[in-house]
Amino acid sequence: MKIENPFESGHIKNYILAYVSVVVIMVLFFVATTLFNDIKDVDKKVFDCNTTQVQTQKKVMKNIDEVNETRFRLMDKRY
Repeated sequence: MKIENPFESGHIKNYILAYVSVVVIMVLFFVATTLFNDIKDVDKKVFDCNTTQVQTQKKVMKNIDEVNETRFRLMDKRY
């Protein structure tokens, strides 16, 4: 079986058409995503440097952990 030269047999037009169609589809998807992608303004987050509030929150979390420990009990025997 002999491989034909695509330039001589005229098949090069099909290869170029396939390549161009793939590029056009990629460009259309890029344009569609840029048009429908709404970028919202994101508010800048400001962190409090006040350490007294952080310490009180840790105390509250410890109290919650103590309540949760009494609520659940592990089984004596494992299965």
